[in-house]
Order: sequence, then C-alpha cells, then structure tokens
Amino acid sequence: MSTEPLMLDIRGLDVAYGGIRAVRGLDLRVGKGELVCLIGANGAGKSTTLRAITGLVPAAAGQIEHQGESIIGLPSHQLVRRGVVMVPEGRGIFPQLTIEENLAMGAYTRKDHHEVRQDIERIYTLFPRLAERKKQSAGTLSGGEQQMVAMGRAMISRPSLLLLDEPSMGLAPIMVERIFELIQTIAKEGVTILLIEQNARLALELGDRGYVMESGQIILEGPAAQLLHDPKVRAAYLGEEDFAA
Repeated sequence: MSTEPLMLDIRGLDVAYGGIRAVRGLDLRVGKGELVCLIGANGAGKSTTLRAITGLVPAAAGQIEHQGESIIGLPSHQLVRRGVVMVPEGRGIFPQLTIEENLAMGAYTRKDHHEVRQDIERIYTLFPRLAERKKQSAGTLSGGEQQMVAMGRAMISRPSLLLLDEPSMGLAPIMVERIFELIQTIAKEGVTILLIEQNARLALELGDRGYVMESGQIILEGPAAQLLHDPKVRAAYLGEEDFAA
C-alpha cells in the first residue's frame, strides 16, 4: 500500500454561516490522480466545502490537508503556488479583458514567461474555439466559451489539485458534453480533480469515486460506478424522492 500523502484529506470539517452549520463533520479524501465527484441537491453544502478548502470561508472545526500539510488559513496566492486551483461557480472571468489576457492571469504566481507562453498555446490546442477568438473580450463569449476560459486559466496555474464548482451550470447540453470531455482529458493528463456537480449522472460516469452530500453531511460514498446504480442516487437524480437520511 502506498505511503504517499493524499492529494486532499478532509477530516471532521465544520463550516457555519451565522448560527447555521452548512457543513457538518465532513470527511472526504482524494488520492493523487483521482477524479472524485461530490454530488447532491442545491444547498447541500457542496460549494461551501470548496470555499472552505480554498479559504474563502473559515472552517469552524476539522482539518484540511494537501499532500500531508495543513492548508487551513493559507491565503489564495499560497494555495495556487501549492497547486490548489479552483474554477468557481459562475466562472469568475474578467469580462473586459481578452481571452488571452484572462488566460495570462492564471500565471500571476509564475516567473517562467517562456513556459507560460507554451502553456497558453497548449490551452489553445485543447480549446480551439478560444484560439479563434483570443483577442475578443471574454464578456462577449457564450457561457460555454467562458467556462473554457475559466478552465484554461486554471490550467495555466499548473494545478496538482483542480477544484471544479458546477462546471455544467447554465450551459446548453452540447456544451456540457464538450466541457465534460475536456475534464476527462485533463484528468487523463494526471491532474487530480475534485468535481462538484449537480448533474449526478455525468459526474458519476466520469469519476473514479463519489460522495453524496445532503444537508451538510456525506450520506453515501464509494466507487462512482457503484453509486451510479444505487437506488437512492438514481431516485434523487430522477427527482422521484429525496435521498434517504
């Protein structure tokens, strides 16, 4: 059995907004090279979990470790230097900047300018649609194209752990398919991914392992293929009934 530290190890995480515990006693682990998905209904606490990992909201209790070291309280730029990079819900691009300028923002912690240029060209190979429009203002792009910019910008940071928060939200079905193909490509290149996604079917079809979250707690976990065929998950995905508590 490998003694290599987990890429992400969360133990007993609590996050509170005011008097409400949005995340309660959460345990979640992601090994190097894994694609792990965290699924659940709106308001389950998925995005709050990501915000706690990245320090956007404070942890009230528990531990968050990246490759064996605590990252609680680290500022964003130090997390990025460590390789912990998030593509936020809503994409968070800079609408007035061009596509190329947005991608370059992903390199703000890097000094290897020649390699940054090579990485940007590689992103254009992955996302040909962006190459065609690289001098266009990002705010004029479709939702799917903006998601490509956000993912490309994250990849320029050379993440060891990529956190994706609802990448399919608000996208047309054909663009959702394209985005998930790109996520699969990134995973195959060895980037460890924690995917937060409401589209349970797509997430579990893509993932190695999965966690199901309800009311701030993990209620199921296991191999993604197993969860995909779990009656409770299938019922919840189809909207027939709530997850069992």
